[in-house]
Formats: sequence, C-alpha cells, structure tokens
Amino acid sequence: MCTKYLSPDERALEHYFRVATPAGWSGASMYPRAPGVLLRPLRTAAGLECLIGRWGLIPSFAKDADVRFATYNARYEELLDKPSYRQPWLRGQRCLIPATSFDEPCWETGRNVWWRFHRRDGAPWALAGLWNAWLDRATGELVESYTMLTVNADHHPLMRRMHKPDPNFGPEAQDKRSVVAIEKDDYERWLTGSLDEVKRLVVAPAMDVLVGEPVAKAS
Repeated sequence: MCTKYLSPDERALEHYFRVATPAGWSGASMYPRAPGVLLRPLRTAAGLECLIGRWGLIPSFAKDADVRFATYNARYEELLDKPSYRQPWLRGQRCLIPATSFDEPCWETGRNVWWRFHRRDGAPWALAGLWNAWLDRATGELVESYTMLTVNADHHPLMRRMHKPDPNFGPEAQDKRSVVAIEKDDYERWLTGSLDEVKRLVVAPAMDVLVGEPVAKAS
C-alpha cells in the first residue's frame, strides 16, 4: 500500500498538467485522509479540472464522511468485489493523482527503511485513482474524495523489494503492491476510455521511468 506521497505545488501543476489550481494550493506532504489535489476531465469542455478532495474515498453508501475503514488504496484486482469501489469503477470515475514523489517501506535489512520514488525525467507522476462525490444529506454538501489504485508487483524488479514480507508465503506469492503510473500519452485513455481499453494501463511503473532510493535521514 502507499501511505505517503508529495503533492506538487501550483507552479508544477500548471506547468506539467496545464490546469488551473484551487486557490491557495501550495503542495503538501500527503497522508491518508488529508486533502489533496486530483485531476479529472472537465464536464463541459475539453481538458482537465484540478480540485481538492480527501485522500480516502467516501463511498456513496456511507452514513457520514468519517469513514472508519481504509479507502486510500484500492486493489485493482478487487475493484468489482468491493462495494466501496465497484460503482465508481463501473461508472468510469477515474482520475489522475499528481505526485512529485511517493514513498514505500523496504524491510530488506530487517527494519523499515523508507524509499522515495521519482520519475527519471523529473516530471510529476500521474498516478491512477478513482474519485467519488459523497452527498451529505443533512447539509446538501458534496464532499469530493479519491483513492489510489495498486497492482500486484511480485515480479517487478524494484517494487517487489518494498513492504514487509509475509513469512507464510513464498517470494513469488507475496502480493507486494505498487502504485499505477499513467504516462502522458495515456491520460485521455485512462480518464475516458472503456474498461477494456484501460486494462493494459494498470501496471507498475516501468523501470526506465522509475528512480528510487532510500530517504536520507536528517543529520
């Protein structure tokens, strides 16, 4: 699972994604339930809209916005099996989550060492996500939220090294997880394509794009 990432500031969002950013957005170190930015197609014109939503999808059936179970990551292989994600997935409520970098824990030394992952070209990541707008029936307010997709990474050269191994399973059956990075040429397909069209995009980041290294400790 991914529980930490850095959201780009206004300048980076406008430069790389050509979007107008919400007033006052200056970037943020993201953690579950924090407000972050997401990108989705404009409803009345071509292009993308950038909005702030809670990192942790609020299902339409939730009685209130304070969802007690974890919805910040969604396993791609289980989207149709999970009531929280089934309808957003079937409705095509896909989004891009801008990220300057994301962090994952590595336990190869027997303890947690955080690694940070950037793009080799220096651009922000556009991570695959789902969004939902939850209606507060008491106030009429629409609360935007999103979740980040993950995919099995047991065979990925680098991402399979992340996360604590489960001693009950062998190295080829750990179900190590990775975020899903959408490349620029695939933005439109991810956001507006059919379910069949987007299947091939749901993969861990390619090694020729990915740069990862342990996070340096402050001296």
